[in-house]
Amino acid sequence: MQEHVLQASAPDPQAAAGRWHAVCLCAEWCGVCRQYRADFESLSSRFPDIAFVWVDVEDEADLAGDIDIETFPSLVIADGEGAVRFAGPLTPQPEVLARLIGSLRSVPAASDAVGNVDAAGDFGAMLERLRHRSDRA
Repeated sequence: MQEHVLQASAPDPQAAAGRWHAVCLCAEWCGVCRQYRADFESLSSRFPDIAFVWVDVEDEADLAGDIDIETFPSLVIADGEGAVRFAGPLTPQPEVLARLIGSLRSVPAASDAVGNVDAAGDFGAMLERLRHRSDRA
């Protein structure tokens, strides 16, 4: 399973740079991830302005970089400025993610992310690699 951008229409590179991203970091062998994927994908129609991306961290190790995922699924949510607003494991239920997105959007970005703040730099680097790949597509 490869990286998969769920949005059907690929925006131009300038628009992609200003989009929020919700990235699910998973592994093919993880049964919970496989069960969660359909729910995660369903949220892309509810939040069409957010790029929902599914990344298998084992198949896409170059994309994941130095991120060490210990709990699957883990999510990274970044705002349109590229600031990591959340990074870490999340209960694999669509309403939990929908509420998190809603609450993150309702407050301005703070100096620290929710979740694994120590790894925010690694997650930010991964998002830049992801956006770079989107720009080439």
